[in-house]
Amino acid sequence: NSRGTASLLKDSISFTDVAASGLFEGHDLLRRGFTSVKNELLPSHPLELTEKNFQLNQDKTNFARLRNVQGIHAPLKLQMEFRAVKQVQRLPFLHSSNMAMDILRGNDECIGFEDILNDPSQSEVMGEPHMMMEHKLGLL
Repeated sequence: NSRGTASLLKDSISFTDVAASGLFEGHDLLRRGFTSVKNELLPSHPLELTEKNFQLNQDKTNFARLRNVQGIHAPLKLQMEFRAVKQVQRLPFLHSSNMAMDILRGNDECIGFEDILNDPSQSEVMGEPHMMMEHKLGLL
């Protein structure tokens, strides 16, 4: 019965999925806080989604304005420069300020939240360099 076997395979979880998702890892309360099912299902505030996508929306608005003023070549050139700057990065265990991206976006002269209190997504914990490189290259 191939139909019954297929349904069994859909319900099973492969070992690589379990290992990659970290189901057996302990929850780090200091870094992630307390777990809550409600926080995982719904955003904690209606503006949270807008704030997460703020930079993307800002870039789209700037590209549209630039296209209307200078033509299609200007936003295409800027997008190409953004891609080139994103490809250049430091080793994964070293902090990168991404100054070139700030200059392209015009944020180099602005003082923001991340300049004073640092970006919350960046941790001060430095990991093992060899392990982090192997993870980035997909060897682990």
